[in-house]
Amino acid sequence: MESKALISALQNFEVADNHLMVAGRSVTEWTHEYGTPCYLYDSSIIRRKIALFRDAMPAQVKLFYAVKANPHSELLKAMVGLVDGFDVASTGEFEAVINAGGNPQTISFAGPGKRRAELSRSIEVGIGSINIESERELDLLVEEAKHLNKTPNVSIRVNPDFELHGSGMKMGGGPKQFGVDAERVPDLLEKAIHLPVNFQGFHIFSGSQNLKAAAICDVLEQSLDLMWRLAGRLADSIKLLNLGGGFGIPYFEKDEELDIFKIGRHLESMLQTWQVRFPKAQFVIELGRYLVGECGLYVTSILYKKVSRGKTFLVIDGGMNHHIAASGNFGQVLRKNYPIVIGNKMHATETEEVNIVGPLCTPLDLIGSKVSLPVASEGDLIAVLNSGAYGYTASPLLFLGHEPPSEIYVV
Repeated sequence: MESKALISALQNFEVADNHLMVAGRSVTEWTHEYGTPCYLYDSSIIRRKIALFRDAMPAQVKLFYAVKANPHSELLKAMVGLVDGFDVASTGEFEAVINAGGNPQTISFAGPGKRRAELSRSIEVGIGSINIESERELDLLVEEAKHLNKTPNVSIRVNPDFELHGSGMKMGGGPKQFGVDAERVPDLLEKAIHLPVNFQGFHIFSGSQNLKAAAICDVLEQSLDLMWRLAGRLADSIKLLNLGGGFGIPYFEKDEELDIFKIGRHLESMLQTWQVRFPKAQFVIELGRYLVGECGLYVTSILYKKVSRGKTFLVIDGGMNHHIAASGNFGQVLRKNYPIVIGNKMHATETEEVNIVGPLCTPLDLIGSKVSLPVASEGDLIAVLNSGAYGYTASPLLFLGHEPPSEIYVV
């Protein structure tokens, strides 16, 4: 059975003369110029995904980019003109957004372990929403604000009593390091409104990498209902309701594409009620991998082809140290293969089953297990698709001292 994820991923790229193409050039041409291993990011795919989101969602829903997915500087510069704001999780990320031309007022700053210096800097530059994740964090924020003689913009990140079912990573529900438990929020909110802060609203992020539209619709509904109950008499003055994201892309063989239009229709129906209840609120969806995951290729060269006790191994010049997610060591419970092709043999018909491994001295350095690919030779190009998110910066680049890959943002 042909991989549904591979079919989906290849829809984003052209094939010509047996080669996978990126912006009119073959992967062979790109690697002749930049070498391997390398990441190629096709900006046209990002623009297409953002346009798809805008087309599917109600016009009043704002789109924030989750910088953790891919903070490449050229990508961020492009995002400034394409999205409404940014979700960041460190001063490094919000400084990168600001350096790319982003407005601090459009930044939402989350993360359970913000240091004093980070809180101070976020107040100093005027971050639009500092999302409080514990009672103690609010105390420290107010202390730093007094030193600076400034009034910070504050939201409360809520750890709800529900979760996003079917998520790759569950970020809410049960005991969590993220956010303030929903039952503790009323007391914290009562405290916050008597402190010198500009209270903005709430942030709920329940889970990531979800392909079930019904599950996402359900959690959006639960999130808005919980925000309404928590807001109480303050509902009329709430300025920001960050509903999180969790929209996934197909990575594995049986994955189906997310029906984003089903989510949009459901959200439009819901907002007819919630806009009346929150008349001043900005409704935000924050997305990372959904916007950039499919734009990226991780391209490596085959160094050696060897047979060990009846199994064929392709040893490539990059691996887990460059792309930990493709190795299965980034949140997968059961290891599965990303969509993989030989970028210079796209029309070859004779195939073989291979294991694709990197150059590291660890059995964890496995990029593809029992993959059916065209018969390969040394020097052929292995391309791992859907590599635009949680690739370069999520990986242990210093492990074993190998050179990092190049990153090329293709305009």
